[in-house]
Amino acid sequence: MKQKIVIKVEMTCDKCRSKAMALVAATVGVDSVALAGDGKDQVVVVGDGVDSVKLTSALRKKVGHAQLVQVGEVKKEEEKKKPAETTAATPVVEYAYPWHYYQYPSHAVPVYEHPAGAYGYQHRLDTWWM
Repeated sequence: MKQKIVIKVEMTCDKCRSKAMALVAATVGVDSVALAGDGKDQVVVVGDGVDSVKLTSALRKKVGHAQLVQVGEVKKEEEKKKPAETTAATPVVEYAYPWHYYQYPSHAVPVYEHPAGAYGYQHRLDTWWM
């Protein structure tokens, strides 16, 4: 069963907000994360099987003071609105950019060997002790 968790976190800057959002989004079982409240100081988490106490304590450790405000079930109205909004919305265009979009030249780069050798002395094959 999906549950809605509201946690009030003291976030003073955008870096703190993004850190809190990333921490909550990386938690197992989280479906969606949003900021709410007047000063964007509340994190609203919707998910299945999310431990609200562990999530609050993790936010306290990583971001700052956090207070668990509300834990409850997701309302049916919100679930009914989501399919209606997705059908009315414009289609999403996805661009397939590879992770490494810059390709380095494929020609071989010459490797020069140092005259002293790899270990600082010259290796001679004509000696009997080596």
